[in-house]
Amino acid sequence: MSLESPSAAAPAVVLDTNAVLDATVFSDPGMQALVAAITSGRLRWLATARMRLELQRVLDGQLLAKRWTPSPSGREAVLAWFDRWAHLQEPAQPSLWPRLRCSDADDQPFIDLALQCSASYLISHDRALLKLARKARGLGLQVLRPRDCRLEMKPE
Repeated sequence: MSLESPSAAAPAVVLDTNAVLDATVFSDPGMQALVAAITSGRLRWLATARMRLELQRVLDGQLLAKRWTPSPSGREAVLAWFDRWAHLQEPAQPSLWPRLRCSDADDQPFIDLALQCSASYLISHDRALLKLARKARGLGLQVLRPRDCRLEMKPE
């Protein structure tokens, strides 16, 4: 994993933990275009070390075990995908930019990072984040479900 500063080369996206699971564990068809955009470099996926730790905890937890029984190699493959494609950022400093309050404190870091880094998109299924969509749009951030993404990017 490398710590990178955002560049203007490609629009930035923040994926919440469930969106990462949809892309890697569940191969959700709604994530295919996003995954292709990330792996081709047309989108820059921004994350923090804390987001990786949350993903690791979810992969180790019992809640996910009801839908997926990861082998050690499956779990490592998900984390390797994160390490390969996520551009790590410093945690957000909320006092430096307008802040939206998320009703779920666990989801606050996702909206904070997206706003701090001027991400174009925040992809989530989470109601607490989706409720902020209209306010976020006024700050230049689209908060979307994976299935609602209509990314306006130039083809390769």
